[in-house]
Amino acid sequence: MPSLMIHRNDTVKVLAGTDRGKTGRVLRVFPDKGTVLVEHVRVVKKTVSSKRGQRTKGGIAEQESPISVSNVVLVCPSCGDARVGHRVEGDTRLRICKKCGQELPTKK
Repeated sequence: MPSLMIHRNDTVKVLAGTDRGKTGRVLRVFPDKGTVLVEHVRVVKKTVSSKRGQRTKGGIAEQESPISVSNVVLVCPSCGDARVGHRVEGDTRLRICKKCGQELPTKK
């Protein structure tokens, strides 16, 4: 599977689904499944049982669920929603915004 254009800690906007229009930070990327986990997007309720030795309280907890990478778009800090391009400088490959040409931060 090819690498994804979206990395952890990027700001993305949701394009489709019940949370359309929301923006959030990417918490985790699953490249083998083609999904991302976005903060405060697609929140589901999950039942949690109490653990006897760990003193955790049982009940209903809320957590984020993965969303397809095709349903989100990267948000450029200067121009808003933008597609991602690449520019090669020497032996490094940089992510750039296709609208304004500004370099986007890459993962280390």
